[in-house]
Amino acid sequence: MRFFLRLTITMVLSLLILTVDAQEYIADSVVFKSSIDTLQYGATITKPNTGSNFAAIVIVSGTGPQDREGTMGGTKWFTILADHLTKNGYAVLRMDDRGVGQTTGAYEVATTYDFAQDALQAVAFLKKYPEIDPERIGLLGHSEGGAAISIAASQSKDVKFLISLSGLAMNGLDALITQNESLVNAAPLKDREKKRFHEVNALMFAKAYQYADSTNTEQKMNEVYENWRKRDSAFFALQEDKFDTFRFPIHRYAPQVATPWYRYFVRYNAEMYLGDVMAPILAINGDRDNMVVPHNLEMWKKYAGRGKNKQVETHLLLGLNHLLQPEELNKQYDGTNREKIGLAPEVLTIITNWLKMNSF
Repeated sequence: MRFFLRLTITMVLSLLILTVDAQEYIADSVVFKSSIDTLQYGATITKPNTGSNFAAIVIVSGTGPQDREGTMGGTKWFTILADHLTKNGYAVLRMDDRGVGQTTGAYEVATTYDFAQDALQAVAFLKKYPEIDPERIGLLGHSEGGAAISIAASQSKDVKFLISLSGLAMNGLDALITQNESLVNAAPLKDREKKRFHEVNALMFAKAYQYADSTNTEQKMNEVYENWRKRDSAFFALQEDKFDTFRFPIHRYAPQVATPWYRYFVRYNAEMYLGDVMAPILAINGDRDNMVVPHNLEMWKKYAGRGKNKQVETHLLLGLNHLLQPEELNKQYDGTNREKIGLAPEVLTIITNWLKMNSF
């Protein structure tokens, strides 16, 4: 595969564009079984054409069912990562999420904890795979994948390093609150509407946490919302604007809160898992990320080894969004050509330099 640099008049930062030349490294499509349940995983392993005893990296996806290419915003994220890393001497495994492609199971009933177990099954598979060094296998997680790799590393010494790309290191409740505050603040809304969203969101998240183990969670959320709506309507009636366009999607939110994923995530305790991780960690975030806010980076150092893990390196990169792409450039592309936007080159450079500096 080859990368070409695409320059535009308005573009200061060049982006990597992927083309295919299969002669540069080996790409194997594999299927392997779980050792703890009946799941089957479909994946692709890339490794250099020459050499042996390669360090290996398992890519762990974020929220939402994704295939092994990791297509997000039109960009084949995982393919680009695997291509870059393999060209730099590393083996990479990227797999289909549960219920996608060749991987069995049902994504909709799985939790972040389950995704961590999937990552550990991939590590176990790689330990026995030809030309892989079993003592140099690490995990790379994006978004919610940051939480999944933290859980996995806390449970197995086979995980020798972690790489977080916009990866979550905050508690689940805190993450939900800050994420929605960031999204609302960035939205083209009047200040009064933003205030109402912040109020109802904070209330709903707190109640979702409170009733996470309840058998009638959905009913409780509807009751909480209805009480808020009555108070809000009474207040709005006193305002000069006669037309109230504010809408909170309770019909979608309440059923979501009752799902296994949400029940687990809202109670997710990042410190409990990261506190047991002493492996080296690299964490990268963009300062334009509205999904995993920049403050999240501090948690990697604060929580890892309960603050005693000194092998934690963090980078906050200016102008990059949740996909670690330049936010301003991303806005110039529509769905027909956004696949030409890759990860910002400095992200890939930081990863490669860090791996080599730590002798992986």
